[in-house]
Amino acid sequence: MLALHRLQRLLRRRGGWHQSPVLWVLGIACLLEVVFHASRFRVPVPPRELDTPFYTSCQEPPTTPPETPRENAAIVMLARNEEAEKAARSVRSIEQRFNRWFRYPIVFLNDEPWSDDFKRTLNASTSAPTFFESVPKEQWTFPSWMDKDAARASIKDQGDRGILYAGKETYHHMCRFFSGSFYNIEALKKYKWYWRLEPDVEFSCSITYDPFVEMARHKKVYGFTISLWEEKRTCPSLFREVSDWKEAQGIPSNTLWKAGIDASWAPWPFRSLLSWFSHRDRNGDGWNLCHYWSNFEIADLDFFRGPKYQDLYKHLEHTGGFYFERWGDAAVHSLAVNMLAEPHQVHHFADFGYRHDWYYQCPANAPGGQLPESKALNEAQSTWAEEIPGGVGCRCDCDGRRNRNHATYCLNKLKAPNTAHRPWSTWFLSFIF
Repeated sequence: MLALHRLQRLLRRRGGWHQSPVLWVLGIACLLEVVFHASRFRVPVPPRELDTPFYTSCQEPPTTPPETPRENAAIVMLARNEEAEKAARSVRSIEQRFNRWFRYPIVFLNDEPWSDDFKRTLNASTSAPTFFESVPKEQWTFPSWMDKDAARASIKDQGDRGILYAGKETYHHMCRFFSGSFYNIEALKKYKWYWRLEPDVEFSCSITYDPFVEMARHKKVYGFTISLWEEKRTCPSLFREVSDWKEAQGIPSNTLWKAGIDASWAPWPFRSLLSWFSHRDRNGDGWNLCHYWSNFEIADLDFFRGPKYQDLYKHLEHTGGFYFERWGDAAVHSLAVNMLAEPHQVHHFADFGYRHDWYYQCPANAPGGQLPESKALNEAQSTWAEEIPGGVGCRCDCDGRRNRNHATYCLNKLKAPNTAHRPWSTWFLSFIF
């Protein structure tokens, strides 16, 4: 208190803080340090577009489906017997828009035995081979070392606090399963690629090329359609655990990782105090909560089977966060992809029309690229929405004048390492969120 009193007297004698050379020097030094720190997370503008649509108009689809798929891939759906109609809607949609021409096998997963009604309904919805598999019981339960009563009490508390889906024990099992053991279950061991399909989704554009072939050709490992903010109360400690593991492994920060970080604007040494808050690393920098919405993903199974991802998953597993918080597989996948993949290995399927729940992506149709004389396409979809300059879609029946019904902040952030198109609003919003 005596020192503070002396400082106040000194400032009064010198005409106030704004006339104190010492404080001016300290202030400028702090500002320069903060600017320098933030610059370490800058995502450089690439010299060219690194991730463009594989095709920007309709292609003539195969007249007869190949006897065997051209890539070792499967469409995979996790569903329950009571979701037969919702599952069938999704399968009919992907059949009409894609799989009628390519006939990739569809693997259905369930933690319970399949009913005959579900099998009949889904077999009637597709021309592709179908496989009805069960998730092993040990992979759809609490880890053997975990105190189950404590975990269930935490799940109940999360539900009572209104955290999204957190009061459902099976939802926690699902997130843990998709984050780790999914990639190594016996039913998928023979495949290299998967396309995740959820019940009650809709594809609103024709997909006339093989995305698995293009992903392999362009050396991609992960593809997505929609990017959103994670619900922050579901995973307050997840980013800290991932960033601590990253630091312990000596993994450098690439531009994808930096795109997911909001650098702290607090000066040293106060910055590290922010590490006590959720969604912060030990240095006080924050995760912007942007993630790839994993209900749609086309990805390389070997990427997730690799030693680095599996080691990360084991680390996360032993923290208990899949149950004592509600860590989602979308957040886990996103942080892992941004940390372990290179920017050019991630692909945004901007030409796919896709809806899940009320969120959608709707590309505009490419002018002059709809192949109106194509018999194969006319059998699938004979009408389509307006063609709009700059459109990349193929026979989309949604209104391409509005590409999506959700904020584009996260999409722009996660695409930043691959594109020179940087809306000013994304930069501005980084200061708010």
